[in-house]
Amino acid sequence: MEKIKKISKFRHVLLIGMDFFCVIFAYYLGTVVAEDSIFNFSKNYFQRLIFSTIGFMTIYEIIFHLTKRHKNIIRYEEGKDYMIYMIICLISAILLSIIKKAFHIPIIATVKMNILAGFLIAMLMIAYRVVVRYMLINDIINKGIITKSSECKKRLLIIGAGNAAHEIIKTISTNFKEDYEIIGIIDDNKNRLNFSVSGIKIIGNRNDILNVCKENEIDLIFFSIARIDPENKKQILNICQQTQAKVRVLPGIREIINNKDIFSSLRDVEIEDILGREPVKLDNTNIQTLIQNRTILVTGGGGSIGSELCRQIMHYNPERLVILDIYENNLYDIELELKKKYPQNKIYAVVASVRDKKRLQEVFEAYHPYLVFHAAAHKHVPLMEHSPLEAIKNNIFGTYHVINTCDEFQVRKCILISTDKAVNPTNIMGATKRMCEMMIQAKNQESKTEYAAVRFGNVLGSNGSVVPLFKKQIERRRSSYCNTQRNYTFFYDHSRSNRISFASNDLCQRWRNFCS
Repeated sequence: MEKIKKISKFRHVLLIGMDFFCVIFAYYLGTVVAEDSIFNFSKNYFQRLIFSTIGFMTIYEIIFHLTKRHKNIIRYEEGKDYMIYMIICLISAILLSIIKKAFHIPIIATVKMNILAGFLIAMLMIAYRVVVRYMLINDIINKGIITKSSECKKRLLIIGAGNAAHEIIKTISTNFKEDYEIIGIIDDNKNRLNFSVSGIKIIGNRNDILNVCKENEIDLIFFSIARIDPENKKQILNICQQTQAKVRVLPGIREIINNKDIFSSLRDVEIEDILGREPVKLDNTNIQTLIQNRTILVTGGGGSIGSELCRQIMHYNPERLVILDIYENNLYDIELELKKKYPQNKIYAVVASVRDKKRLQEVFEAYHPYLVFHAAAHKHVPLMEHSPLEAIKNNIFGTYHVINTCDEFQVRKCILISTDKAVNPTNIMGATKRMCEMMIQAKNQESKTEYAAVRFGNVLGSNGSVVPLFKKQIERRRSSYCNTQRNYTFFYDHSRSNRISFASNDLCQRWRNFCS
């Protein structure tokens, strides 16, 4: 390492010396070609050779100084840099010919000879830079002078032999070779077997993943297929999750285009990757007229669903957004996030409980909301089985206070966020939500305020849903949860005839297949 540091101090001098040698050799070689002789030169040949070399190098160095080419780091030079070297050498040769005619300097070459020498000089300069770059990237790294030993490298398997794989291999070879050792590529195209992508061999298809990972002790798998249907993607990821390797996934084409850097686009596996279908998108056509330039109130705005409602509402430019929640930490987080993203909009965070009718009246009096989303509720099924009175006080009486306050202050619309567990409820949480829906229906009969309820199923990634639990179990690799009866305490409500409360049979089965 010390030797490399000492050499790097004199790199500018070394580069000039190498360039000087290239110029001398190119003019000598050009003369040999022109005169068809190696040694039979005129008496003043060497004097003219020196003048030619000095003249060329002077012009060359001036142009290099102006374009700051000597400040380039050779390790990171690419094709466009080599093209610039070619152009600079040709410009130097042409200028030297012009100076010769203008000032009659005794240089060795004619215009034709200078252009030929310029080409030769450019090729020699580019050639030695390519060799030095190759030595820096491969020879020094492989000898372990500046990087980690091979034992510290992560053994990597790449899924997919397309352009994305090529970019990943290129990035690793250039910048991360000390961190990763690429074992091979997996691709389902039989015609590509035993071919190579950027020097890395294609060693099998999806059916070989388990054996390859076991035999080569793979630490990391990069799924580098951007264009793939959800079903095939799920199947391949299920196989990958049966290995001991960590899996990272390349997202869709749109995200790659926005990010530009394929390597940094790789992310951990998300629940959407194993759904086997595309997520359902909301039709937002008529929402803008409901929200734009209105005051919107969201109760429970710090929660999973409430905070996402707030994010979506802000897309439609409300006059004011009032976020109400009893838990100040979540409330502070969503307020900070939205104010940073929408600094010009009016966003108010209010600490309050829907159980407190007087406090609700104060908030409605202060802001006069046009539209209210009521998302405040206790929603954890197992916890509410142990604390039913809290579920009743918060869900039922809290909703009762909200809908009455909406009626009192003539709110235009009030929307209750309910749950699919309110359908023929078999647990306390579902029963309280069903009661809330009944209150909404009854109030809608007699109030000028429009009341409605929407039922949410399993919201991917929401707090208290099975998805964060799944992800934690994947991270901890607790495969025993998938093989024992204890697993079902998370999915079933034992107190009510084993009805599924959190997840469908299909999702549970996929989870068992996905877990290793």
